[in-house]
Amino acid sequence: MAKYSAKAQDKVEKVMHELKEGTLKSGRSGKTVTSRKQAIAIGLSEARAEGAKVPKQKGAKK
Repeated sequence: MAKYSAKAQDKVEKVMHELKEGTLKSGRSGKTVTSRKQAIAIGLSEARAEGAKVPKQKGAKK
């Protein structure tokens, strides 16, 4: 069974394209995102908000 839905994969693909163009901004501060990991996290977060099948976020390590 697929870990991420096709909708989630499309969302991450769009976000990665924005990252490469230099137009991807972070939510609250509005700064330009340069980290690949942060871009993927933003894409998955947006997909989650739209109801796509994405595994739950893991909690912070203690």
